[in-house]
Amino acid sequence: MIRIHPLFLVVLMGIAVTGNLAVYSFIILSLVWHEIGHLLAARYVNVKVKRCIIMPYGGEITVEHEGTVEPYKWLIIALGGPLATVLGMLLTLLLPPLVGQPLFNIQRILLLLNLLPIWPLDGGKILCNGLLVLWPKAKVYETFLSLSVCFLTIIVVVTLLMLPRSASLAVLSLFLWSKVIGEWRIRKYRSAFQKVVMNRLT
Repeated sequence: MIRIHPLFLVVLMGIAVTGNLAVYSFIILSLVWHEIGHLLAARYVNVKVKRCIIMPYGGEITVEHEGTVEPYKWLIIALGGPLATVLGMLLTLLLPPLVGQPLFNIQRILLLLNLLPIWPLDGGKILCNGLLVLWPKAKVYETFLSLSVCFLTIIVVVTLLMLPRSASLAVLSLFLWSKVIGEWRIRKYRSAFQKVVMNRLT
């Protein structure tokens, strides 16, 4: 059920080549733990997960009948990962400092990155679906996606201007930008599904 995206393998190989095998292991452990949080949350709201892919910024899950899942369920699923990471950070306090401290720091960085309020990060999905729960209008999704495209475009331009110092950040931001552009291209179809769901809720 859990798979690793090829780009994430390339990133990890780069870390391994530098000799940071402990970092390599901690990142994989942290991301898998994070995704288990999403999977447990999906199970809690009775949403069947088809697959889970570990990405360079976190992970993505694909569920059955994705377009008909209510926003409050998506909100709970999106919250599952960050909550698992917070729990993981607390658990590192019980470990010896030599292991616990670097594991805590890695999870903290992943959490802060993943909570940025842009699609497709968890922070973006939490904010977008939270807005849909409070204000069930299909236009919310499309507007939020457009804002994410604009914000990520700015980040991509800035990181490219700062090369070569920002190489890893540039690769990550380009990857996120490509994901949100792909989502933006099919926004009309998703909005149509959202309207069906919204009409059921209002």
